[in-house]
Amino acid sequence: MLSKRIFETDFTTALNEELAKKDMTVKELADLTGIPASTLYKVTLGERDPRLSTVKKIISVLEPDHGRFIAVIGAKFILDSLEFREFPVGDKTYTIRGYSANSLEDCIISAARAEKDGAAGIVCAPILTSIIERIVDVPVSMLRPDQNCVRDAVTVVGWKIG
Repeated sequence: MLSKRIFETDFTTALNEELAKKDMTVKELADLTGIPASTLYKVTLGERDPRLSTVKKIISVLEPDHGRFIAVIGAKFILDSLEFREFPVGDKTYTIRGYSANSLEDCIISAARAEKDGAAGIVCAPILTSIIERIVDVPVSMLRPDQNCVRDAVTVVGWKIG
């Protein structure tokens, strides 16, 4: 993933690796981004450092889903019961991508995986929020169960108690 790789190496190397991986030429990238091919050739040869606007255009073409989804970490039955797969926030619509987890360790791994996959943000259980916020560099929000959810859980435990 180019957007992560550029922090592990220089931009020129990361871009050239990504172009090779996608079997894409500099000319094709220029056509898709609207950036002059001469500018991109200079960037890929290391003769020019790209401006931030150039980097953003390149990433938007090479990683079209980057930052367009919000990860929801939870038990499989919760993820299966979601009634929506897209959610509007302001003038943007985000895809919701579920990451199944059944333990604290699963949740931490899922958060790291979601960030690596390019999640714009993560939603998780309240007990995990402060932990996940320390691990990832994207916004994190907690699920807040409503009163009916709490009442249902108390009722189930009450019936189990006898």
